[in-house]
Order: sequence, then structure tokens, then C-alpha cells
Amino acid sequence: MTASGFGVVLLAMALYGVLHSALASHTFKRFLAHRLGETWVQRYYRLLFSLLGGLTLLPVLALMVLLPDSRLYRLDWPWLGLSLAVQGLGVWIVWRSLRATGVMAFLGLPQALGQRSATPPRLVTEGVYALMRHPLYTGSLLTLWFMPLMTWNLLAFNLAATAYFILGARLEEAKLRAEFGTAYVDYTRRTPMFIPRPGALVRALCRCSGWRWLS
Repeated sequence: MTASGFGVVLLAMALYGVLHSALASHTFKRFLAHRLGETWVQRYYRLLFSLLGGLTLLPVLALMVLLPDSRLYRLDWPWLGLSLAVQGLGVWIVWRSLRATGVMAFLGLPQALGQRSATPPRLVTEGVYALMRHPLYTGSLLTLWFMPLMTWNLLAFNLAATAYFILGARLEEAKLRAEFGTAYVDYTRRTPMFIPRPGALVRALCRCSGWRWLS
């Protein structure tokens, strides 16, 4: 391996994953509720989590740019076109995931503004969530791993991010089982975690007449 910040980036991203998982834990939420009150947590926790997640990722991204690095490969046509197409698919999956659950709610803005929903939280199982349980992670991984230019630092970031997504999905599923019970257990039995079943994917494409999923 030529000079690069591979080890430092890998460690930094691993530390980010540990911190992010700790912030998402019930233990941290209970700590905030004890210190600030349950009402504060219900209103501001999601926004705080989103802000801290974004801000603490910035040093990792800075290390990727500032540390020594070297290229592993660069794709040319026609492979460049294929990689960009797959990345476009990944971005589309991420967008559809956020659309299904609500972009603003994902960030925590309605809660922080005191806009309470009139209906209780529901388990989203339609759209891309009918094909896979964690489309947000699947789309992100497609975008990361099909970069047309790969360096050692980016490889370190991708490896750590992949491990974090897998662990994060497991932790998230434990919370969803606790929240939705048998409804979520049944959902896990019929829907894969990350990779859609070919038959379900074909049926979904057949139902998408008129490109309705693009909107």
C-alpha cells in the first residue's frame, strides 16, 4: 500500500459509528429525558441527533481530503457510464426512502417546531420498503461502492460505513420490533434487509406503469 491515511480514516469512521450508535441508543434518550424531561426529548431529540450526526461526520470527511492518499482505480467508458447509472439508482432509492418516511420528519424539524402528528407512528411497508427493509442503507451503499474513482482513503471510509450500516440496521430493527411487535416480525419474514428478491423486484417494476415511482 502506498502512502495514504487508510488506517486513520478507518479508525475515525469507526469512532464515528460508535458515537452515532450511542446517540441513537435508548440509554442516551433516557439520559436526556432524566436531565431535560420527556417533553424535551420528544420535541428536540431527533433534530439534535441529525445535527450531531452531520457535524461529527465533517472531521472524518476532512481527514479523507487532507491526509495523504493514492488512487486504486479510475473507471473509463463504458464502465464509467455503468457506475454512474448505478449511483443514480442509489440516489433514487435514498430519495424514495426519505419520501416514504418524510424528509422533514427524518431530520426532526416538525417535532422541534411543535407540529405533532394527529395519527400514531405507523410502520412503512410500501414503495421501496416493500422490496427491502433498509432501502436508505442500500441506496447509500450503491452510491459509495460504485464510485468511478476509488482511493485508499475512500476505501477505508466505505468499509467502515458498510460495517456501520449493517450494525445500525440490526440496532434499528431491535427498536422497531419493540415498537411495532408482531407487525414488524411479519414484515421481516416477507421482506429482505438490503437486497430485493428478484421476483418481488420484477412485480414492482410491472406495477410502476407510467413511471409513477419517479415522482
